[in-house]
Amino acid sequence: MSEVRLRFAPSPTGALHLGGARTALFNWLYARHTGGKFLLRIEDSDHERSTDESTRAILDALRWLGMSWDEEPVIQSSRLDQHKKALRQLIDGGKVYKCYCTPEEREAMRAQALAAGKTFIYDGRCDGRPDRPGAPFVWRFRMPKTGETVVDDLVQGRVVTPNEEIEDLVVARADGSPLYNFVVVIDDAAMGITHVVRGKDHLTNTPKQIHIYRGLGLPEPRFAHLPLILGLSKRLRSAGIEAYRAQGYLPEAVNNYIARLGWSCGDEELFDNDSLIEKFDIADVNRSEGALNLEKMEWINQQHLQRTPPEKLAALAVPFMAACGISVDAGDPKLVGACRTVTARAKTLVELAEKIRFYFAADGAIAYAEDAAAKFLDAAARSRLSDMAAALGAVAAWTEAELEAAVKAFCESKGLKLKDVAQPARVALTGEATGPGLYETMVVLGRESSLARLRRAAEGA
Repeated sequence: MSEVRLRFAPSPTGALHLGGARTALFNWLYARHTGGKFLLRIEDSDHERSTDESTRAILDALRWLGMSWDEEPVIQSSRLDQHKKALRQLIDGGKVYKCYCTPEEREAMRAQALAAGKTFIYDGRCDGRPDRPGAPFVWRFRMPKTGETVVDDLVQGRVVTPNEEIEDLVVARADGSPLYNFVVVIDDAAMGITHVVRGKDHLTNTPKQIHIYRGLGLPEPRFAHLPLILGLSKRLRSAGIEAYRAQGYLPEAVNNYIARLGWSCGDEELFDNDSLIEKFDIADVNRSEGALNLEKMEWINQQHLQRTPPEKLAALAVPFMAACGISVDAGDPKLVGACRTVTARAKTLVELAEKIRFYFAADGAIAYAEDAAAKFLDAAARSRLSDMAAALGAVAAWTEAELEAAVKAFCESKGLKLKDVAQPARVALTGEATGPGLYETMVVLGRESSLARLRRAAEGA
């Protein structure tokens, strides 16, 4: 097999959203799986809506997701000379004609077709008519009128379109400025693209593009049209990858989740980027649509958080701690230990930061949740906390094992059950009725802070 070359070709009119990210991911995975090349093309032909800011945002999102590209991105607008050269080739070859139909005439044709219960297809009435100097026109490509066009799609299978259903495509305006279905063919050919992997919503364009390839004498790539993602509301369609990054999702988890929206590998649910590259194949992409499920996405993110080493997790948590008003160094042993205590309970880095912020509060400023204090910090509980603090102060080694042994001995000496002291102590240490395990919490806090918080609660402060 010759080198496999795939491309992702976003329009820089907004952020990279989940659907676009999945298209990029499938192209990147197949390129990496086959040892081929993954390329980028910025399709900025919509001059009014395309912005440099959107281009930067898309590239930043791809970098965050770990999708590196192999050559400098191609900027579509920089290739206008090549597009016009290809148009001239079609004109000289007699494969296009001038269409002078006005918008009103086309709308009348559309209304007539609808009234007859037919799908509107431009009828080619301008083909062969004499020139009308000075009149506005567009260039239309002559499509074959008999036979059929076959797309052997790598995902959708054999797709057959009768040629009589393919209208003569507008490829350029009178000034030679080209339109999408024309330039995408020229650019893909110039980039040596061997596989065009894109959403199924582009499938109706493919027969038209195939005939442009043939009209220009260009090699045709293989096509793979991906199933759409159901459940992408307008809000979720417009939410860029940056929004999920800001919510505390890990890039590996986002890739894992969107890869499973249309692709499967047996019953496996969890993949890192390396395992996705190893196992991904276009042949395994489903034809049926996948449905967006944000609860499943959170669950996958939680599994990836649990698989992340605490040291790496601490570094990832730093900006989210800053958002909570806490400045802490990634190498702070307390941060590493704190992350370890809540990993099993946090679904996102935002949740993780919220759950560990109590570790970094001043001992005298712990705010008790009102309902937790009312339930667990009554006079009897405060008295027990005072006695327990005294007992813990004598512990030689501040380890989970030593602390557990000391608390159990204290309970036995007082005729108490563990729950009689565990919940009041947790509120005293964290301010909440729920949280990490009692002993691991005290180890991370350290002797001084743990005893200070227990004594403050005992005093009713």
